[in-house]
Amino acid sequence: MPARFKALVLDALDHQALADWWCTTLGYLRREPPAGEAAHSLEWPVPIYDPRGQGPVIWINPVPEPKTAKNRMHVDVYGHTEEMLALGATLVRRHRGRFDWDVLADPEGNEFCVFSPPKPHMTPAAR
Repeated sequence: MPARFKALVLDALDHQALADWWCTTLGYLRREPPAGEAAHSLEWPVPIYDPRGQGPVIWINPVPEPKTAKNRMHVDVYGHTEEMLALGATLVRRHRGRFDWDVLADPEGNEFCVFSPPKPHMTPAAR
C-alpha cells in the first residue's frame, strides 16, 4: 500500500468563515490545540472534525486567490438541499429526476453534491 487517506483540504479566501460554514452544515467542530498549547494564529489553516467520528478531518486553508474554475475533486454529502441553500450554499444544478443528487456550491464556490439522506434500515423485529 503506497498511501492511505489522511484528510480533505479546501482552499478559501476567508478560511475562518468557510470553516464555520462547513461546521454548521456538517455538524463538525473546530479542532482545538492540545491542553497547555497556545491557540493557533488566525492565519493558520483551520482543521474541523466530525465529533461522531464518522467523517474525515477537513482542513480549511487560506489562499490569496478566489476559486476560478471547476473543482477537479469534490465532496459528496447526505442532506437536504433546501436547508443548505438557507445556510448560504448556492444551487449549481438540480437533479430533476435524472440523477440522485443536486450540485451546490459553498459560500466560496467549492462545488459539492447533495444526496438525499439514506432511509433508516428496518430492524428484523420491525419488519
